[in-house]
Amino acid sequence: MLAMSFTYSTPMNRFSLLLCTALVLTNVACAQSVSDTDLINQALAAAPEDLAADARVLSYNNQGLYRVVREGSNGLTCVADNPEQDAFEVVCFHSELEPYMARGRELRAEGMSGAESVAKRGEEIQAGTLAFTEGPSTLYIRYGEEAYYDQASGQVMNSMLRYVIYTPYATSATTGLPEKAAGPGAPWLMLPGNWQAHIMITPPAPAPADSSN
Repeated sequence: MLAMSFTYSTPMNRFSLLLCTALVLTNVACAQSVSDTDLINQALAAAPEDLAADARVLSYNNQGLYRVVREGSNGLTCVADNPEQDAFEVVCFHSELEPYMARGRELRAEGMSGAESVAKRGEEIQAGTLAFTEGPSTLYIRYGEEAYYDQASGQVMNSMLRYVIYTPYATSATTGLPEKAAGPGAPWLMLPGNWQAHIMITPPAPAPADSSN
């Protein structure tokens, strides 16, 4: 019956249709509006608690590049969720990884895929034209298939945290780490001997809340 209400082209029907359209567009605009406070809350959800207060916070601009939301002082940079991506993800990383991360955003803004940008950056690192960490540097990733930011509480919901510690050219022999996880949440070494070598730590997903009570 609702569809039939648009059959008759009366002034009132035309007004109602325009009004509904305006309300929908307004709601979409409001849903897409994210304050700096929200961006900070999003980004810091990936930060260790004792580092969050002094971390620098970035968000994405319309070109997919960084915008500084808040300056920091402790060498940790956190990035709010990219609204152009379907899955929710926020990250924090050590300052020595910033040139690598920033270059990746530039390359993707130019049209490269993620895999292409990694390959390009690897060429630049090995050529000495792109700075990369020489020692352990940590990347924190908060993510989840059903993760989302709740504006009312200022919290990221239904998410997990992954730890990535870059250790270029490390191997099992130099670290004592296996090349696959020994169990849930156990650390392991990915891409050993490569410039991308890193320690992966993925804690098990939290158990779903008990809804029987």
